[in-house]
Amino acid sequence: MNQSSRQKKTQSVEVIKQYLTFRIGNENYGLELSQTREIIEYSGITEVPLMPNFLRGVINLRGEVVPVIDLAVRLGRKPIEVQKRTCIIVVELENNEQNHVLGLLADSVSEVIDMNDDNIEDAPSFGANIRADFIQGIAKRDDEFVVLLDANNALSIRELAHLVEAQLQ
Repeated sequence: MNQSSRQKKTQSVEVIKQYLTFRIGNENYGLELSQTREIIEYSGITEVPLMPNFLRGVINLRGEVVPVIDLAVRLGRKPIEVQKRTCIIVVELENNEQNHVLGLLADSVSEVIDMNDDNIEDAPSFGANIRADFIQGIAKRDDEFVVLLDANNALSIRELAHLVEAQLQ
């Protein structure tokens, strides 16, 4: 094999990412698995007074106080009604070289899927009922679409902090 053939073969290596898929209402969503720390059963959320409606409260996760966000409300949907399969997806996001741990309320967790960039479409520039900057892309899985969330935008610590401050004033 000559050098040109090796370069072409190297350039065609496909990058596969893993996504944790979950449901909110009748819609499928996904988060990069690398940002997901764990999934826990829904229980024991302590409500915090005077917080925005997307902040359901906090949990004690092995001694760490973790805010729990109702992802449905954050995405402009009605609040999640807690049911048997409701769970909390614990994510870890980096902001200004600091790691922040958040819990995300979801109706249920589905599976971990492998996706390459060829199977992911760009977020639509119009017609989506979610802020475009919250969407990393749209993946087709079997006969359904999965909205891949951009966790750093949808869960921006800076933006969430501003919303909490505004609620307190």
